[in-house]
Amino acid sequence: MRRLFYLLCILVFSCSENPETYIEHLNGYWEIEEVTLRDGTKKQYKFNETIDYIKINDSLKGFRKKLKPGINDTYFTSDDAEALSLKIEGDRLNMYYTTPYAEWKETVLEASSEHLKITNADKNVYLYKRYTSIQLDVE
Repeated sequence: MRRLFYLLCILVFSCSENPETYIEHLNGYWEIEEVTLRDGTKKQYKFNETIDYIKINDSLKGFRKKLKPGINDTYFTSDDAEALSLKIEGDRLNMYYTTPYAEWKETVLEASSEHLKITNADKNVYLYKRYTSIQLDVE
């Protein structure tokens, strides 16, 4: 029985995600798909007027910016951006944001080439999908 317990512990710990692997997927354009509130209520987003653009450099610092997508890879935005830094703390990847008005933290729960899932201090969970731009053939 004890051997089975040790084997189970090894399997559980070896299968847990390494949060460092999430970093490579963060850069790019993200569109919110769904929010799950702390009480379990879900809100679906069928259409978004804005998307998020995340850019992280090699020193794990970067920014997040709201963009309004146009057509054929054009975007409209202000000069406002949220500075951010990434920190791996324990088994979590945390995103620390700074603006002239506030500072806050979000935790990356999952990140892949197609999806991003984060949670904030209020325990709301945000699910994003990779944004693909609208392409029109103009002749």
